[in-house]
Parts: sequence; structure tokens; C-alpha cells
Amino acid sequence: MAFFIFGPLFNMLLWTVAEKWYFPYSLPLEYGFSSWTKVFAPRGGAVESLTNSLVVALLTVVVSLILAIPAGYALARLKLPLRGLILLAFLIPQAFPNLTVYVNVARIFYEIGLNGTIPGVVLVHVSHGLVYAVWIATAAFSAIDPELEQAARNIGAGAMRTFLDVTLPLAAPGLMASAIFVFLESLDEFTGSYFVGAPDVNMLPLLLYTAGAGGNYQIASITALLLLVPSLVFMAVVERFLKADVLSRVGH
Repeated sequence: MAFFIFGPLFNMLLWTVAEKWYFPYSLPLEYGFSSWTKVFAPRGGAVESLTNSLVVALLTVVVSLILAIPAGYALARLKLPLRGLILLAFLIPQAFPNLTVYVNVARIFYEIGLNGTIPGVVLVHVSHGLVYAVWIATAAFSAIDPELEQAARNIGAGAMRTFLDVTLPLAAPGLMASAIFVFLESLDEFTGSYFVGAPDVNMLPLLLYTAGAGGNYQIASITALLLLVPSLVFMAVVERFLKADVLSRVGH
């Protein structure tokens, strides 16, 4: 398992500094950083793609949390009819092949002027990010003891004051974890970015695909590394914030 996990990562790291490497040699013949210079050159597109990817991912997180916090609180605290079906509805974007969905989304967005725009790409990413945001937010609010809210109400706090001063701070670790999951999902999203954003909105996954399809493994590996580093950092943060009591309530 270690070989299958770390072997490709080691191979990718070698390609990022390989100047000359071909069969039958098992290691690069020459090492250097000329490919890094090409990637970050003004015409390389990496800086623009990285900026667009980060902007889209951050906007996706903001929009997802704006929708997920009230939805998660309602699903956790209110006795809603068909609550299970509402939670399952957020899985619908994941239940169908992405290709067929995004082709039709791109056609609709083209008619209303959202195709090839940052807002259009953000909306597509939100449709997938809501799965993580709503489910984890619901679990985070469910993990809070309702008696804490009742105690705050008993000493005179209003509903909004109780939510802002008691409920929201206690749910913050779970909400932080959901935000990180949404961020990572958006950062790595390719299909939606391709059909809705390309060629006007350049993203890192698109640059990675173009380089890999063209056989430029140095550029593809450097781009993959740029995508990998935030994922590793944020997954470490998730491990800190997403506790067992929250995980145990996902889907409940």
C-alpha cells in the first residue's frame, strides 16, 4: 500500500525537477528547474490559473456556507417533514454522471450569459460543495446539546443572540471542516470548470489536463504539486477540527 500511495507521489516529484528522462533509465539523467520557470512565466498560465482557482474556491466556500448554515440548523433542530429526503436531495448532483449534467448546465449558462464567467463556475462548484457543507453542518448542529440553547433562552437571550453567542461558536469546528472540504472539492473540480469556464476562465485542473494530454509531464507534475500542497495542508486542519462526535452524527 505504501508503494501504491507514495510511489506515484515520488515519481511526480522527480518529474518536477527532471530535465532529461526517458526509457530505459529509471531515474532522470539531468535535473534542473527550467520547467518551473516556464510554468510561472507570464505566458505559462500557472499564476492566472492558480489565482482563478483560489478565487473560485473561496467564493464557493462563502456561498456554500451562506446556504448550508441555515439549512443545517433547520435540519438539525426542526422537525421537518421528509427530512431524510431533503438530505438525500443534496446528493443528486453526485448521483448522476458529471459529464451529462455539465453539458446541459453549460448550454443553459450560455443562454443566460454565465458560461465562461467566474460566477458561472462558482455556481457549478456550489452544486457539488453543498453536499459536504449541508451534511457536515447538520451533523455539527446536531452534536450540540439543545439544553445549552435552552439555558441561554432562560436567562433572557433571544433566538438570534442564542444562535450567535452559543450555537454558532460550538458548531464552528464542524463548519470549518465543511468549509475545507468544499474548498478542496472546488480546487480539484475539472469537469464543471471545463464545460462552464473554458476557455475564458483558466483553472489549475484545466492546465494540468492540457499539459498531461500534451505529454509535457514536467508541467503536469508541477501543476499537480500546486494542487496537492493545499490539499495536504487543509486535510491536516480537517483532522484537527472534525471530531468523532460530529462524524457520528453525519446523516442523522
